[in-house]
Amino acid sequence: MGSVVHFNFPFRQSTAQMRQAALLERFAAHRRPEQDVFWLKENAELLNIFQSCQFVQPQAALAPFEAFYQSIEKRLSFFPQYYRFLLSMCLDLEDLGLPGQRSEAAVDWALSQGLAAAELSDLQRAEARRLCLRRGRDPLADDAGLDDRLRLFTTRKETFAIPNKKAAYELTHIVFYLSDYGSRDPKVDKDTLESLSFAGTLAYLELNIDLLAEICIALRFCGHTPPATWENWLKEQIRYFAIREDATGWRADAYHPYFMLNWHLSLTDQGGFGAQIPEGGISFAAPRHEVAPLRELSKQMYTLGTSRSANWTAMRPALEESLSDTAREVVANAEGAVDFEAFFEGFARASAPGHL
Repeated sequence: MGSVVHFNFPFRQSTAQMRQAALLERFAAHRRPEQDVFWLKENAELLNIFQSCQFVQPQAALAPFEAFYQSIEKRLSFFPQYYRFLLSMCLDLEDLGLPGQRSEAAVDWALSQGLAAAELSDLQRAEARRLCLRRGRDPLADDAGLDDRLRLFTTRKETFAIPNKKAAYELTHIVFYLSDYGSRDPKVDKDTLESLSFAGTLAYLELNIDLLAEICIALRFCGHTPPATWENWLKEQIRYFAIREDATGWRADAYHPYFMLNWHLSLTDQGGFGAQIPEGGISFAAPRHEVAPLRELSKQMYTLGTSRSANWTAMRPALEESLSDTAREVVANAEGAVDFEAFFEGFARASAPGHL
Protein backbone atom coordinates (compact mmCIF):
# COMPACT_ATOMS: atom_id res chain seq x y z
CA MET A 1 0.00 0.00 0.00
CA GLY A 2 2.85 2.37 0.81
CA SER A 3 4.98 3.55 3.68
CA VAL A 4 4.70 6.47 6.07
CA VAL A 5 7.61 8.90 5.70
CA HIS A 6 8.70 11.23 8.50
CA PHE A 7 11.02 14.22 8.18
CA ASN A 8 13.15 16.21 10.61
CA PHE A 9 12.55 19.85 9.77
CA PRO A 10 14.69 22.80 10.89
CA PHE A 11 11.43 24.43 12.03
CA ARG A 12 7.83 23.37 12.26
CA GLN A 13 4.87 25.01 10.59
CA SER A 14 2.62 25.09 13.63
CA THR A 15 -0.57 26.42 12.04
CA ALA A 16 -2.65 25.63 8.98
CA GLN A 17 -1.88 29.08 7.59
CA MET A 18 1.85 28.49 7.92
CA ARG A 19 1.63 25.15 6.11
CA GLN A 20 -0.49 26.69 3.36
CA ALA A 21 1.91 29.60 3.00
CA ALA A 22 4.87 27.23 2.77
CA LEU A 23 3.15 25.22 0.03
CA LEU A 24 2.38 28.38 -1.95
CA GLU A 25 5.98 29.56 -1.65
CA ARG A 26 7.47 26.23 -2.76
CA PHE A 27 5.28 26.08 -5.87
CA ALA A 28 5.82 29.73 -6.69
CA ALA A 29 9.58 29.75 -6.31
CA HIS A 30 11.17 26.30 -6.09
CA ARG A 31 9.67 23.75 -8.49
CA ARG A 32 9.62 25.20 -11.98
CA PRO A 33 10.73 28.42 -13.67
CA GLU A 34 7.95 30.93 -14.31
CA GLN A 35 8.61 30.65 -18.05
CA ASP A 36 7.44 27.03 -17.96
CA VAL A 37 3.76 26.58 -18.84
CA PHE A 38 3.61 23.86 -16.20
CA TRP A 39 4.50 26.52 -13.62
CA LEU A 40 1.30 28.25 -14.68
CA LYS A 41 -0.70 25.01 -14.54
CA GLU A 42 0.50 23.93 -11.11
CA ASN A 43 0.13 27.34 -9.49
CA ALA A 44 -3.24 28.01 -11.12
CA GLU A 45 -4.50 24.69 -9.72
CA LEU A 46 -3.18 25.37 -6.22
CA LEU A 47 -4.55 28.92 -6.03
CA ASN A 48 -7.88 27.74 -7.42
CA ILE A 49 -8.18 25.10 -4.70
CA PHE A 50 -7.29 27.60 -1.98
CA GLN A 51 -9.87 30.06 -3.33
CA SER A 52 -12.49 27.31 -3.59
CA CYS A 53 -11.85 26.31 0.03
CA GLN A 54 -11.94 29.99 1.05
CA PHE A 55 -8.64 29.73 2.86
CA VAL A 56 -7.81 33.07 4.47
CA GLN A 57 -4.30 34.08 3.48
CA PRO A 58 -2.24 36.90 5.00
CA GLN A 59 -0.69 39.18 2.39
CA ALA A 60 2.76 37.81 3.20
CA ALA A 61 1.68 34.33 2.06
CA LEU A 62 0.81 35.73 -1.38
CA ALA A 63 3.98 37.83 -1.68
CA PRO A 64 5.79 35.20 -3.83
CA PHE A 65 3.24 35.94 -6.57
CA GLU A 66 3.50 39.73 -6.39
CA ALA A 67 5.87 40.06 -9.37
CA PHE A 68 3.69 37.75 -11.43
CA TYR A 69 0.59 39.76 -10.54
CA GLN A 70 2.22 43.08 -11.40
CA SER A 71 3.22 41.73 -14.84
CA ILE A 72 -0.14 40.21 -15.76
CA GLU A 73 -0.76 42.62 -18.65
CA LYS A 74 2.62 41.86 -20.19
CA ARG A 75 2.08 38.13 -19.85
CA LEU A 76 -1.42 38.21 -21.31
CA SER A 77 -0.36 40.22 -24.34
CA PHE A 78 2.54 37.88 -25.16
CA PHE A 79 0.94 34.59 -24.09
CA PRO A 80 -2.75 34.92 -25.03
CA GLN A 81 -2.84 31.15 -25.64
CA TYR A 82 -2.52 30.73 -21.85
CA TYR A 83 -5.13 33.33 -20.94
CA ARG A 84 -7.24 30.90 -18.89
CA PHE A 85 -4.30 30.06 -16.61
CA LEU A 86 -3.34 33.72 -16.36
CA LEU A 87 -6.83 35.00 -15.65
CA SER A 88 -7.43 32.24 -13.11
CA MET A 89 -4.29 33.10 -11.14
CA CYS A 90 -4.97 36.83 -11.28
CA LEU A 91 -8.56 36.43 -10.10
CA ASP A 92 -7.67 33.99 -7.34
CA LEU A 93 -4.82 36.12 -6.01
CA GLU A 94 -7.14 39.08 -5.65
CA ASP A 95 -9.90 37.01 -4.10
CA LEU A 96 -7.42 35.45 -1.67
CA GLY A 97 -6.39 38.92 -0.50
CA LEU A 98 -3.60 40.27 -2.70
CA PRO A 99 -4.26 44.02 -3.02
CA GLY A 100 -5.13 45.23 -6.51
CA GLN A 101 -7.77 45.28 -9.22
CA ARG A 102 -5.82 44.22 -12.28
CA SER A 103 -8.22 41.39 -13.09
CA GLU A 104 -10.92 43.84 -14.25
CA ALA A 105 -8.72 45.13 -17.07
CA ALA A 106 -7.38 41.63 -17.78
CA VAL A 107 -10.89 40.25 -18.27
CA ASP A 108 -11.87 43.23 -20.43
CA TRP A 109 -8.82 42.70 -22.62
CA ALA A 110 -9.56 38.97 -23.03
CA LEU A 111 -13.07 39.90 -24.18
CA SER A 112 -11.82 42.58 -26.55
CA GLN A 113 -9.49 40.03 -28.16
CA GLY A 114 -12.27 37.44 -28.54
CA LEU A 115 -10.13 34.76 -26.86
CA ALA A 116 -13.05 32.65 -25.70
CA ALA A 117 -14.38 32.50 -29.27
CA ALA A 118 -11.19 30.73 -30.32
CA GLU A 119 -11.80 27.79 -27.99
CA LEU A 120 -12.49 24.48 -29.71
CA SER A 121 -14.46 22.68 -26.99
CA ASP A 122 -17.50 23.50 -24.91
CA LEU A 123 -15.54 22.57 -21.79
CA GLN A 124 -12.91 25.22 -22.50
CA ARG A 125 -15.62 27.73 -23.37
CA ALA A 126 -17.32 26.98 -20.05
CA GLU A 127 -14.09 27.61 -18.16
CA ALA A 128 -13.55 30.89 -20.02
CA ARG A 129 -17.10 31.99 -19.28
CA ARG A 130 -16.78 31.07 -15.62
CA LEU A 131 -13.55 33.05 -15.25
CA CYS A 132 -14.86 36.19 -16.94
CA LEU A 133 -18.17 36.10 -15.07
CA ARG A 134 -16.23 36.39 -11.83
CA ARG A 135 -15.81 40.03 -12.83
CA GLY A 136 -19.26 40.39 -14.32
CA ARG A 137 -18.40 39.89 -18.00
CA ASP A 138 -19.79 37.16 -20.27
CA PRO A 139 -17.55 36.43 -23.28
CA LEU A 140 -20.16 34.07 -24.74
CA ALA A 141 -23.37 35.96 -24.11
CA ASP A 142 -24.74 34.88 -27.50
CA ASP A 143 -24.24 31.17 -26.77
CA ALA A 144 -27.41 30.46 -24.81
CA GLY A 145 -27.12 26.70 -25.28
CA LEU A 146 -23.66 26.12 -23.80
CA ASP A 147 -24.80 24.93 -20.38
CA ASP A 148 -27.47 22.70 -21.93
CA ARG A 149 -24.89 21.00 -24.15
CA LEU A 150 -22.63 20.41 -21.17
CA ARG A 151 -25.46 18.91 -19.15
CA LEU A 152 -26.46 16.70 -22.08
CA PHE A 153 -22.94 15.23 -22.17
CA THR A 154 -23.14 14.40 -18.47
CA THR A 155 -26.44 12.55 -18.80
CA ARG A 156 -25.19 9.80 -21.13
CA LYS A 157 -24.52 7.31 -18.35
CA GLU A 158 -23.15 4.63 -20.67
CA THR A 159 -20.11 6.79 -21.40
CA PHE A 160 -18.97 6.55 -17.80
CA ALA A 161 -19.54 2.84 -17.19
CA ILE A 162 -16.47 1.89 -19.25
CA PRO A 163 -12.88 3.02 -18.62
CA ASN A 164 -12.41 6.42 -20.26
CA LYS A 165 -10.42 8.80 -18.08
CA LYS A 166 -10.71 11.72 -20.48
CA ALA A 167 -14.51 11.57 -20.37
CA ALA A 168 -14.51 11.12 -16.58
CA TYR A 169 -12.32 14.19 -16.00
CA GLU A 170 -14.48 16.20 -18.39
CA LEU A 171 -17.52 15.11 -16.37
CA THR A 172 -16.03 16.40 -13.11
CA HIS A 173 -14.90 19.68 -14.65
CA ILE A 174 -18.32 20.32 -16.15
CA VAL A 175 -19.75 20.06 -12.64
CA PHE A 176 -16.99 22.32 -11.32
CA TYR A 177 -17.82 25.03 -13.86
CA LEU A 178 -21.62 24.72 -13.68
CA SER A 179 -21.48 24.91 -9.88
CA ASP A 180 -18.81 27.64 -9.87
CA TYR A 181 -16.77 25.33 -7.65
CA GLY A 182 -19.59 24.62 -5.24
CA SER A 183 -20.94 28.16 -4.86
CA ARG A 184 -24.22 27.49 -6.68
CA ASP A 185 -26.54 24.67 -7.71
CA PRO A 186 -25.26 23.13 -10.99
CA LYS A 187 -28.82 21.95 -11.75
CA VAL A 188 -27.92 18.44 -12.83
CA ASP A 189 -30.41 15.58 -13.00
CA LYS A 190 -30.40 12.01 -11.71
CA ASP A 191 -28.73 10.71 -14.88
CA THR A 192 -25.73 12.97 -14.24
CA LEU A 193 -25.55 11.74 -10.66
CA GLU A 194 -25.57 8.17 -11.96
CA SER A 195 -22.83 9.08 -14.43
CA LEU A 196 -20.75 10.30 -11.48
CA SER A 197 -21.57 7.06 -9.64
CA PHE A 198 -20.40 4.95 -12.59
CA ALA A 199 -17.22 6.99 -13.07
CA GLY A 200 -16.51 6.83 -9.35
CA THR A 201 -16.98 3.06 -9.31
CA LEU A 202 -14.38 2.69 -12.05
CA ALA A 203 -12.00 5.04 -10.23
CA TYR A 204 -12.40 3.06 -7.02
CA LEU A 205 -11.87 -0.26 -8.81
CA GLU A 206 -8.71 1.22 -10.33
CA LEU A 207 -7.62 2.58 -6.92
CA ASN A 208 -7.23 5.93 -8.67
CA ILE A 209 -6.87 8.53 -5.90
CA ASP A 210 -6.78 11.51 -8.24
CA LEU A 211 -9.95 10.75 -10.19
CA LEU A 212 -11.95 9.40 -7.27
CA ALA A 213 -11.21 12.55 -5.24
CA GLU A 214 -12.40 14.73 -8.13
CA ILE A 215 -15.60 12.70 -8.44
CA CYS A 216 -16.31 12.95 -4.71
CA ILE A 217 -15.76 16.71 -4.89
CA ALA A 218 -18.09 16.97 -7.89
CA LEU A 219 -20.79 14.98 -6.07
CA ARG A 220 -20.57 17.30 -3.09
CA PHE A 221 -20.81 20.32 -5.41
CA CYS A 222 -24.05 18.71 -6.65
CA GLY A 223 -25.31 18.59 -3.07
CA HIS A 224 -24.88 14.81 -2.72
CA THR A 225 -22.76 12.84 -0.27
CA PRO A 226 -20.47 10.29 -1.97
CA PRO A 227 -20.46 6.67 -0.77
CA ALA A 228 -18.72 6.28 2.58
CA THR A 229 -16.65 3.45 1.10
CA TRP A 230 -15.03 5.86 -1.34
CA GLU A 231 -14.45 8.71 1.08
CA ASN A 232 -13.11 6.49 3.85
CA TRP A 233 -10.64 4.94 1.42
CA LEU A 234 -9.52 8.39 0.27
CA LYS A 235 -9.02 9.55 3.82
CA GLU A 236 -6.83 6.51 4.48
CA GLN A 237 -4.58 7.25 1.49
CA ILE A 238 -3.25 10.55 2.84
CA ARG A 239 -1.17 8.60 5.37
CA TYR A 240 0.86 7.07 2.57
CA PHE A 241 1.79 10.18 0.62
CA ALA A 242 5.33 11.48 1.02
CA ILE A 243 6.53 15.05 0.46
CA ARG A 244 10.24 15.06 -0.19
CA GLU A 245 12.84 17.77 -0.38
CA ASP A 246 13.79 17.21 -4.00
CA ALA A 247 15.26 19.55 -6.58
CA THR A 248 14.37 17.44 -9.63
CA GLY A 249 11.78 14.81 -8.74
CA TRP A 250 8.91 17.18 -9.43
CA ARG A 251 9.31 16.56 -13.16
CA ALA A 252 7.11 13.48 -12.91
CA ASP A 253 5.67 13.44 -9.43
CA ALA A 254 2.23 12.96 -7.89
CA TYR A 255 1.45 16.57 -7.02
CA HIS A 256 -1.97 16.45 -8.68
CA PRO A 257 -3.35 13.47 -6.69
CA TYR A 258 -1.98 15.19 -3.60
CA PHE A 259 -3.85 18.38 -4.50
CA MET A 260 -7.12 16.59 -5.24
CA LEU A 261 -7.00 14.42 -2.14
CA ASN A 262 -6.27 17.37 0.15
CA TRP A 263 -8.91 19.48 -1.57
CA HIS A 264 -11.45 16.76 -0.82
CA LEU A 265 -10.30 16.48 2.79
CA SER A 266 -10.52 20.26 3.18
CA LEU A 267 -14.05 20.41 1.79
CA THR A 268 -15.15 17.67 4.19
CA ASP A 269 -13.44 19.24 7.24
CA GLN A 270 -10.94 16.40 7.56
CA GLY A 271 -7.76 18.45 7.78
CA GLY A 272 -6.54 18.82 4.22
CA PHE A 273 -3.12 20.34 3.52
CA GLY A 274 -1.97 19.41 6.99
CA ALA A 275 1.51 18.08 6.18
CA GLN A 276 4.75 19.81 7.01
CA ILE A 277 6.41 21.23 3.89
CA PRO A 278 10.18 20.78 3.41
CA GLU A 279 12.43 23.64 2.36
CA GLY A 280 13.32 24.30 -1.27
CA GLY A 281 12.24 22.14 -4.18
CA ILE A 282 9.70 19.48 -3.26
CA SER A 283 8.22 16.40 -4.90
CA PHE A 284 5.23 14.24 -4.03
CA ALA A 285 5.15 10.45 -3.95
CA ALA A 286 1.78 8.70 -4.02
CA PRO A 287 1.05 5.31 -2.44
CA ARG A 288 1.76 2.36 -4.70
CA HIS A 289 -0.85 -0.36 -4.91
CA GLU A 290 0.26 -3.91 -5.56
CA VAL A 291 -2.98 -4.97 -7.22
CA ALA A 292 -5.02 -3.62 -10.11
CA PRO A 293 -8.61 -4.78 -9.50
CA LEU A 294 -10.05 -2.99 -12.53
CA ARG A 295 -7.43 -4.52 -14.82
CA GLU A 296 -8.05 -7.98 -13.42
CA LEU A 297 -11.80 -7.63 -13.84
CA SER A 298 -11.53 -6.16 -17.34
CA LYS A 299 -9.11 -8.83 -18.49
CA GLN A 300 -11.42 -11.60 -17.38
CA MET A 301 -14.43 -9.91 -18.98
CA TYR A 302 -12.60 -9.59 -22.29
CA THR A 303 -11.56 -13.24 -22.15
CA LEU A 304 -15.19 -14.30 -21.88
CA GLY A 305 -15.92 -12.84 -25.32
CA THR A 306 -19.48 -13.32 -26.51
CA SER A 307 -20.37 -15.26 -23.38
CA ARG A 308 -20.35 -12.04 -21.40
CA SER A 309 -23.66 -11.15 -19.80
CA ALA A 310 -24.85 -7.79 -18.50
CA ASN A 311 -26.32 -9.56 -15.48
CA TRP A 312 -23.95 -9.08 -12.53
CA THR A 313 -25.68 -11.69 -10.38
CA ALA A 314 -25.16 -14.31 -13.07
CA MET A 315 -21.58 -13.24 -13.82
CA ARG A 316 -20.33 -12.71 -10.30
CA PRO A 317 -19.34 -16.31 -9.35
CA ALA A 318 -17.11 -16.92 -12.37
CA LEU A 319 -15.55 -13.49 -12.23
CA GLU A 320 -14.82 -13.55 -8.52
CA GLU A 321 -13.16 -16.95 -8.84
CA SER A 322 -10.59 -15.49 -11.25
CA LEU A 323 -9.66 -12.49 -9.10
CA SER A 324 -6.84 -12.18 -6.59
CA ASP A 325 -7.90 -11.99 -2.95
CA THR A 326 -7.28 -8.26 -2.72
CA ALA A 327 -9.04 -7.52 -5.99
CA ARG A 328 -12.00 -9.61 -4.85
CA GLU A 329 -12.20 -7.54 -1.67
CA VAL A 330 -12.11 -4.26 -3.63
CA VAL A 331 -14.85 -5.48 -5.97
CA ALA A 332 -16.99 -6.50 -2.99
CA ASN A 333 -16.53 -3.06 -1.45
CA ALA A 334 -17.44 -1.41 -4.76
CA GLU A 335 -20.52 -3.60 -5.00
CA GLY A 336 -21.69 -2.48 -1.59
CA ALA A 337 -21.14 1.22 -2.27
CA VAL A 338 -23.43 1.79 -5.27
CA ASP A 339 -26.06 0.16 -7.47
CA PHE A 340 -23.51 -2.23 -8.92
CA GLU A 341 -26.08 -4.06 -11.06
CA ALA A 342 -26.81 -0.83 -12.97
CA PHE A 343 -23.10 -0.08 -13.34
CA PHE A 344 -22.32 -3.57 -14.56
CA GLU A 345 -24.89 -3.41 -17.36
CA GLY A 346 -22.71 -0.89 -19.13
CA PHE A 347 -19.35 -2.20 -17.93
CA ALA A 348 -20.06 -5.69 -19.31
CA ARG A 349 -20.28 -4.46 -22.92
CA ALA A 350 -22.36 -7.52 -23.74
CA SER A 351 -23.66 -6.03 -26.98
CA ALA A 352 -21.51 -6.44 -30.11
CA PRO A 353 -21.80 -5.51 -33.80
CA GLY A 354 -24.11 -8.01 -35.43
CA HIS A 355 -25.67 -8.97 -32.10
CA LEU A 356 -27.78 -5.92 -31.35
